[in-house]
Amino acid sequence: MSSEVSFDDDRLRVTTWTLAGGDDIGWHTHEFDYLVVPVTGGAFKVVEPGGTETAMEQVAGSPYMGTAGTAHDVINDSDTEAVFVEIELKR
Repeated sequence: MSSEVSFDDDRLRVTTWTLAGGDDIGWHTHEFDYLVVPVTGGAFKVVEPGGTETAMEQVAGSPYMGTAGTAHDVINDSDTEAVFVEIELKR
């Protein structure tokens, strides 16, 4: 797993995430509302506190929103690399 912050100011932070097959981001809680823009698309498993697992499919070029306070781990549930851009809305 790798992450690269390409932009960070008082309004936005832009991070590109690259996960090999089976990689996970690690447990985290989102501090801000955020927009995810899938680059490659892919199959993911989202694990919430308490262990609930949900399958999620990202579609390349189809963005989706998330909200501040969301706590989870995100796991690439495939054998292929997955890349997505996360844009955090700081205000």
